[in-house]
Amino acid sequence: MVKNKKLAKKSSSSHKEKSSNTLRNVMMIILITLMLTTAVALVLAKFNNVNVFEAVKEMTAELPFANKEKEDKTAQNGTILEDRVVTLQAEIHEKEAEVHQLQQRLEASTSENEALILEQERLLEEIAELKRANDSTKQKASEMVTTFEKMSAKSAAPVITKMSDAEALQILSNLKPDRLAAILEKMSPEDAAKYTSMMTN
Repeated sequence: MVKNKKLAKKSSSSHKEKSSNTLRNVMMIILITLMLTTAVALVLAKFNNVNVFEAVKEMTAELPFANKEKEDKTAQNGTILEDRVVTLQAEIHEKEAEVHQLQQRLEASTSENEALILEQERLLEEIAELKRANDSTKQKASEMVTTFEKMSAKSAAPVITKMSDAEALQILSNLKPDRLAAILEKMSPEDAAKYTSMMTN
């Protein structure tokens, strides 16, 4: 009985081995056949100038799950593009604000320059007027000096003492030394000392 059991075990295990070997052989034959068929198909496609990989991509693109990936990528790209557009619009607004500020500065600078030019013109006119007045004053002073040169020292001394100190000093400073001495001689000692002191300072 034990022998029969051993024989039965051996026959069942050999039967399992045979069936697994058979299954393995069938799988190998199918695999080899598929590989040969694929190789022949690739060679034929090469001779017919068909790009197999592109054809496979086109076929898989029509599959529903492949379209979903494309839609996801398209949606993702759309979101990225929208974000980029928003960023670029923000940059455009910033640049427009900068340009506006620069235009305002330029306008302010231009108006400031115009104001400075007007002020410069006004000052030049004022200088010209002062020069004319100065020339006129010098001419009048020269005429007065000539008049005092012609007057007698006795007549000139009281007139000079009645003038303002500035006018008297201007006339006395422009007189010839001998004429100045004659006029100072006819003044009171206090006035003569005052005018002499003023001329020396």
